[in-house]
Amino acid sequence: MKPPNIFFRFTQSLQSLPGIGKKSAERIAFHILSNPTAGEKILHSLEKVLSEIKFCGKCGNISTENLCHICASPQRDRTVICVVEKPMDVFAIERSNSFNGLYHVLGGLLSPLDNVYPKDININSLIKRVKTKGVTEIIIATNPTTEGEATAIYIEENLKNNGVKITRIARGIPFGTDIDFADDLTLSRALEDRQEFKD
Repeated sequence: MKPPNIFFRFTQSLQSLPGIGKKSAERIAFHILSNPTAGEKILHSLEKVLSEIKFCGKCGNISTENLCHICASPQRDRTVICVVEKPMDVFAIERSNSFNGLYHVLGGLLSPLDNVYPKDININSLIKRVKTKGVTEIIIATNPTTEGEATAIYIEENLKNNGVKITRIARGIPFGTDIDFADDLTLSRALEDRQEFKD
């Protein structure tokens, strides 16, 4: 017996989420159908997130205000910026409790094969921040993948003559692993053992 088309389309849309395969999508869909109250709560939360969450005007992290709570905090070290790919990486590093500077979220990584170039991600605003805000160190914390390395090299090339120290998080994070999957201790050690960027 084939399920109704509307149910099939719903499970297809769930499969577009990261980590959700066909069986997981079907389980979620059946759970929501069996528990309408849970489905209504999810729908309400999703509507609120989509209408109220925006990106910080300075660093690109998620926020409900023009500035995220990190950029707005007077307790943060404004001379150090940690560059990451996505907001989830900010959350991961914050959980490690080993960094008190600011962040810059790129919103992607350079990937010419996928037609992602510097203009497509948040790199130009990083260069402007470094030139105008008295930053002394940039920590590049892109994922240790081919795209992450290419992005790190591009950033280093564009910032190396601006009088800032450029470091890369240490290789405590295995190659091919996303930062948001790393445990707190690994992230903490990777930040503590960062090294000066070398070509």
